[in-house]
Amino acid sequence: MDIYIWLASLSALILLLLIFNVRNSRRFNLLDHWLHHKLVRQRDGISWQIVAFINDPKLLVVWDVFLASFLMSKNETLLAFWALFTLGFTDFVGIVLKKWMHRKRPIMHSSLEDGYSFPSGHVLGTTIMALIVWRLFADTLGSKLLLILILIWMMVVISRISLKAHFPSDILGATSLAVFCFSICQQFLLLVI
Repeated sequence: MDIYIWLASLSALILLLLIFNVRNSRRFNLLDHWLHHKLVRQRDGISWQIVAFINDPKLLVVWDVFLASFLMSKNETLLAFWALFTLGFTDFVGIVLKKWMHRKRPIMHSSLEDGYSFPSGHVLGTTIMALIVWRLFADTLGSKLLLILILIWMMVVISRISLKAHFPSDILGATSLAVFCFSICQQFLLLVI
């Protein structure tokens, strides 16, 4: 089985289980609230707000446009459009899912946060951008790039919990959705190449 089909299947299964439990299981939601409470160490740290700002979903679109411009300057037009499409497709699915779920944010979340909670837009955008960058530059930059991308992802996850913006299931849901959308977009790219 192709790795991207396997990743898409696994991430879809995790996402569907999360959606079902967030919408229907009181026990799951109580566990999610309890885990969120245990993970939160501080209310608002300026450093976490900076991390959240740099990885804001709207700003990630700007980063993606810069990436696509760079790729086009290297005559990689197909990859540039793929990078733009992958982020756009993922963001679209994330917005639709967020509006459909209507999950409220944790109590006492930062006043800078608005909208619904599931899935986390910051984690969704950061995860998909990390996967895009990994796909494009892994051959040349290798394990150092992977370490940097994982570190950035972890900082975004910690910022979303520390700012009380999301429950742990919002983070896992966003990560699963990003992997699912990336796997689908990667399959399309492989068909075109």
